[in-house]
Amino acid sequence: MLFHVRMNVHLPASLAPSDAAALKQAEKDLAQRLQREGKWRHLWRIAGQYANVSIFDVAGADELHALLTSLPLFPYMQVDVMPLCRHPSSIRDDDR
Repeated sequence: MLFHVRMNVHLPASLAPSDAAALKQAEKDLAQRLQREGKWRHLWRIAGQYANVSIFDVAGADELHALLTSLPLFPYMQVDVMPLCRHPSSIRDDDR
């Protein structure tokens, strides 16, 4: 099942720079692993914001929830999720 997910990150100013750097590196490592596994299909930065728009391909809402809450930056995120389904006017043979 495909999900459109927008993540806005709000790191507190009180977070030590070394702690922020460690969180960001852990986030990057996990995001890249999930992309290689095909679960995090697309990842785009939103210009001028500490935010991204992503497409996830997972079994369902429960798997997506578990994946999102496992992200190191999750405690500092506002997350908006939209489930996606195929549009009948799409000219594509698949969703890839």
